[in-house]
Amino acid sequence: MALQARSGRIVTAAFPDLAAAARQLPAGTVLDGEVVVWHAGRTDFALVQRRAAATAARAAVLAQSLPASYAAFDVLELAGLDLRGRTYERRRALLVDLLLPLGPPLQPVPMTTDPELAATWYETLPASGIEGLVVKRLDQTYPAGRRGWQKLRHTQVRDAAVVGYTGTPRRPLALVLVLPVGDGIPLVSSPLTAALRADVVAAVAEREAPARTPAGSRAGGATVTAIGLGEVPYRPLDPPLTAEVRHPSTARHPPPEVLRLRTEL
Repeated sequence: MALQARSGRIVTAAFPDLAAAARQLPAGTVLDGEVVVWHAGRTDFALVQRRAAATAARAAVLAQSLPASYAAFDVLELAGLDLRGRTYERRRALLVDLLLPLGPPLQPVPMTTDPELAATWYETLPASGIEGLVVKRLDQTYPAGRRGWQKLRHTQVRDAAVVGYTGTPRRPLALVLVLPVGDGIPLVSSPLTAALRADVVAAVAEREAPARTPAGSRAGGATVTAIGLGEVPYRPLDPPLTAEVRHPSTARHPPPEVLRLRTEL
């Protein structure tokens, strides 16, 4: 039994509660889904990251204080049988039959064919930290290795503090941002365009902090956890810049997109 992140990293040891629950599944079963940690009535992605980064000893403690759930989107293989060529309607039925008797922490995500109910979900679920919906055709096979679904996400355009950047002073690759949501957890933006790189080069020359090496960082900078990439080095800025960014209302993946630097501030 293995729990694998999008990056390919095996994180089974970090989620012993989910690993124990998954042992109830038939051997040769492969699910597509997402780990969720609930806090104060909302999903909290920062807590998922905290659990994923825990050592094996710490993981057992966090499993009690921050229990995880597994929200299953799809079943790709069941008892060794490849289901990716089956329609989504059939895979969904098999997923429900598989997980409902087991109950939490393994559970299928809600699904509806009612447009009005879907519209209600789209408007109300962000209050629970859920960023949007995925639209699938009932007759569709599993689109392995390609995008075949429509994702409807709530996004917002807001100002964010730029506390650093990845890459070099002459070629910054992405910005390290603190968004007005997400409990102040730094996030790495999506890659910068050529025009934005030029703006960043011009803006950071007088703002770079002296090289520093806090605990766990590489010499000459700091490290930050990037979605899907793990720990990456970055160069801190002091004082920070300000950028206008577009991001999901839940402050989680996909990475925030930088629209422009707010150099007038």
